[in-house]
Amino acid sequence: SLFQALHQLYYDPNIENKNLAQKWLVQAQVSPEAWHFSWLLLHMDKVPEIQYFGASALHIKISRYWNDIPADQYESLKSQLFTHITRFASGSKIVLTRLCVALASLALSMMPEAWPCAVADMVRMFQAEDSNVDGRARCLALLELLTVLPEEFQTSRLPQYRKGQVRSVLAQECGSVFPLLEQLLQQQDSPGFIKQKVLKCFSSWVQLEIPLMDCENLIQAAFTSLQDPELFDTAVEAVVNAISQPDAQRYVNTLLKLIPPVLGLQEQLRQAVQSGDMETSHGICRIAVALGENHSRALLDQVEHWQSFLALVNMIMFCTGIPGHYPVNETTSSLTLTFWYTLQDDILSFEPDKQAVYQQVYRPVYFQLVDVLLHKAQFPSDEEYGFWSSDEKEQFRIYRVDISDTLMYVYEMLGAELLSSLYDKLGRLLTNTEQPSTWQHTEALLYGFQSIAETIDVNYSDVVPGLIGLIPRISISNVQLADTVMFTIGALSEWLADHPVMINNVLPLVLQALGNPELSISSVSTLKKICRECKYDLPPYAANIVAVSQEVLMKQIHKTSQCMWLMQALGFLLSALQVEEILKNLHSLITPYIQQLEKLADETPNPSNKLAIIHILGLLSNLFTTLDISHHDDDHESTEVKKLPVQQGPNPVVVVLQQVFQLIQKVLSKWLNDAQVVESVCAIFEKSVKTLLDDFAPMVPQLCEMLGQMYSTIPQASAIDLTRQLVHIFAHEPAHFPPIKALFLLVTSVTLTLFQQGPRDHPDIVDSFMQLLAQALKRKPDLFLCSNLDVKAVFQCGVLSLKFPEAPTVKASCGFFTELLPRCGEIAPVGQVVHENGKVLLQAVLEGVGGQASRSLMDHFAEILFALNKHCFSYLSVWIKEAMQQDGFPSARVSPEQKETFSQQILRERVNKRRVKEMVKEFTLLCRGLHGTEYTADY
Repeated sequence: SLFQALHQLYYDPNIENKNLAQKWLVQAQVSPEAWHFSWLLLHMDKVPEIQYFGASALHIKISRYWNDIPADQYESLKSQLFTHITRFASGSKIVLTRLCVALASLALSMMPEAWPCAVADMVRMFQAEDSNVDGRARCLALLELLTVLPEEFQTSRLPQYRKGQVRSVLAQECGSVFPLLEQLLQQQDSPGFIKQKVLKCFSSWVQLEIPLMDCENLIQAAFTSLQDPELFDTAVEAVVNAISQPDAQRYVNTLLKLIPPVLGLQEQLRQAVQSGDMETSHGICRIAVALGENHSRALLDQVEHWQSFLALVNMIMFCTGIPGHYPVNETTSSLTLTFWYTLQDDILSFEPDKQAVYQQVYRPVYFQLVDVLLHKAQFPSDEEYGFWSSDEKEQFRIYRVDISDTLMYVYEMLGAELLSSLYDKLGRLLTNTEQPSTWQHTEALLYGFQSIAETIDVNYSDVVPGLIGLIPRISISNVQLADTVMFTIGALSEWLADHPVMINNVLPLVLQALGNPELSISSVSTLKKICRECKYDLPPYAANIVAVSQEVLMKQIHKTSQCMWLMQALGFLLSALQVEEILKNLHSLITPYIQQLEKLADETPNPSNKLAIIHILGLLSNLFTTLDISHHDDDHESTEVKKLPVQQGPNPVVVVLQQVFQLIQKVLSKWLNDAQVVESVCAIFEKSVKTLLDDFAPMVPQLCEMLGQMYSTIPQASAIDLTRQLVHIFAHEPAHFPPIKALFLLVTSVTLTLFQQGPRDHPDIVDSFMQLLAQALKRKPDLFLCSNLDVKAVFQCGVLSLKFPEAPTVKASCGFFTELLPRCGEIAPVGQVVHENGKVLLQAVLEGVGGQASRSLMDHFAEILFALNKHCFSYLSVWIKEAMQQDGFPSARVSPEQKETFSQQILRERVNKRRVKEMVKEFTLLCRGLHGTEYTADY
């Protein structure tokens, strides 16, 4: 049946049969019989698939069930494996590898006590003359075994203390391996495939943290192999692995010896670049970067060798500026960018004297780097760019972002002088009439400027006024350049707020760009930044900005999200005007949409008018998000805050909301069934409440009434969320709170009815309801004193919600109980309900911990246990005892002793919440049978 199952696994076309066979075979591999049948399957008359299964079964038994093997069988197992490896040396490659992995696993488990010189023994065994097996095949089998040994060590399941012990034994045994590898590489008659295997074997061994000086000869031999195209890739891997191991920096003398051979690759690199051989240039660059990036600190420390390190830095600079456009003609330059970060960090970490010396050497290098990076950031010619695939364009975009981040970092080293040099170049470029420059050149310089101005405060820079003066002189001939001009103006918006006379230099460009759909993102986001930062200086331009914005909105030039940003920009802009001006502008801005909405409200609901309604409601929400005449968000540090006189009369947003209120009710009445439309309506009020805060008060009565009607007809989560917002903001306003209190009680009673009918289909409503209750307890706990609030029913709903499969809902319910339990003392109805029904809550929490709930929620359950212990200690000690006495509760996997320990731990800890979280994590793993397994490693 074993052969039958293997036949099914490999050859049966029916996937069901394959899966069954797979399952059966996995069990067979771990069965005690596996020792016996594995050797039978390895007979030479079997096909490779069957032999492979036998070898795999052996590896599984040795690596996972080592303790089942009696010590007196180690030797026979070892010699059988050696015999089979020799036999398969000229047989199937996949079977040979599996047998080598099995022997490697055996060696790792036996060394050092049971098999003292394992590696030396392996080498000796395979070098012994064996007339039956050809010498080359024997040599390859030995190399395969030596290559998989360190790999098997990296993935082995040895316990931590054994891992350290075995690692040091292996590192000492490299003395038996490296001389053999050196000899094979230096022999003239060694064929290519053997040398390739040798380099792979060396690559595998260096990852065992072998001292770099012991690897020196092999690294030099690998450098020589780089001249052989057949060995090039493997030699690169070997050199890079050897140089990059973390331990290498201790061997400074060896690192210094490696600089000349790396520099010696420059001729080969130049030829590769000339002939367009991307593989070779990429490989050589990886070696240079591995040495520079991993060891710049150690090499900079050797001040007397500064010239040879500088030569290495210049070689890496050549790789950064490698000719051709990334990612089409080259993929090498991107490898070098982190090197420049590392080098700069290391230079700036030295004490002042040493730093000054290195600044002198490296500032010119970094200025050169800026030129190189900006050259690499240039777009190709329009014609060439037209042939690029969308994937290549996206890779190029990401590459430019990486360059931008690097420039921003380099600013720390070069400071204001960097901006001056960019400005001088741009000025020369734009004023030189003899040699008209390409747009690509201009765009790259501006891009450099924008990269820095976006994150660094350029207010103190003396070149920004000049730059703002130059921008209108740029003849904008294409989209990429226009985009960069826009983003540069956006990056300077804070500077413009401090130098308002310059706004008129650039604002016309932005307004003109708004009309071009190709510049949608850059022009709208720039206008939004200017309106946010400079709003107090924009009133003279307001009429013009509103007119242009209205025109592009009516022409529907922009996609939805840009229309929303544009409305936010207008909200900022209007906030700084006088109230009558705001109302006048709002009127002209909103009227066309209100007319559209009136028409839509009369139509029968269908998908296309739904989208139109949501769009219009979204525009209003976004406008009201930023329209704030009380300037809650102003954090101008300057003393002379340009605030306007306090406004009299109602807030303009409230005036507009009251005008459109009936229309919104009409829309709602038709679309009450549609969660998205209801959500869009609620969003308008939610955004307005958040922005206006107490100014929203006049709207409270009618809004509460509308929400009540909405929620009573068809409950929707967004209506509860808006109720929560109102409770949060008006909790301490006795004048405005009565309608909110009535709404809260109504929402609660409707939701309790929903619970009676079955809440399972509405996890979102339950989630929002639990958040509303928690907010009420936090901001206005005396709501729970109302005679017509059924605290017991609310409590029971909370317990039910703890058992929902949706994690967010459970999390919200835990939040409710975490707020409720501390109120036991001060609010009598709460105390009474908790004392009478707390045991049910504890039962539900323990079920969740016992395995019913997702492990990600354990911290939230722990919070409830902590609160119970802190606020209902005398009750909890009785409840937990009773609960834990149930057989198999909360899980059949925990013993009475474990349950008792957990209960005692919980009852003892009333101060440290973090400790309770750890106890719950421990206990839940026991309950799930996961304690001490690999699943818990990342937990």
